[in-house]
Amino acid sequence: MKFNNSSMLGLRLLWLLNKFLSYCFYKIIYRRKNLHLPWSCRFRYGLNIVIDGKHATVTIGENCFFNNCCSLNCLNQIEIGANTLFGENVKIYDHNHIYSSTDIPIVDQGFTTAPIKIGCNCWIGSNVTILKGVTIGNHCVIGAGCTIYKNVPDNSIVVNKQDMMIKYIK
Repeated sequence: MKFNNSSMLGLRLLWLLNKFLSYCFYKIIYRRKNLHLPWSCRFRYGLNIVIDGKHATVTIGENCFFNNCCSLNCLNQIEIGANTLFGENVKIYDHNHIYSSTDIPIVDQGFTTAPIKIGCNCWIGSNVTILKGVTIGNHCVIGAGCTIYKNVPDNSIVVNKQDMMIKYIK
């Protein structure tokens, strides 16, 4: 398929309209919530942001990018620095279920919460899970498939150390 300048302009206008409508959609849903989503933030299909609680806040820095099917689940605070990239299917949870009694259903026992802070200029790979109370420093790379449950200092690379085993069928 060959594109000329007018068709490219039309595609660009459709992209801008889609971005504007998506932004307005999130602002309408979360206008009474504490969501700080700059115009320069970009996201693909399936970004899910859940903010539950009067004082829960999600703050996203300038020029962030969220790939397909990312999820931010906030009962306390999630802060993301500028220029941070998220691969597909990244999950961020600033809370965890309390499970202290076998006599009470887990759903009725409440949550523990702790804020999450992700620095500037980070790259969070696909299928990463970030759990409550974590601070990821500036200029960090988190490899695909990692579960982050401890702080990560500035200028760090985190990878899962998994050996790939290949067996042959006889």
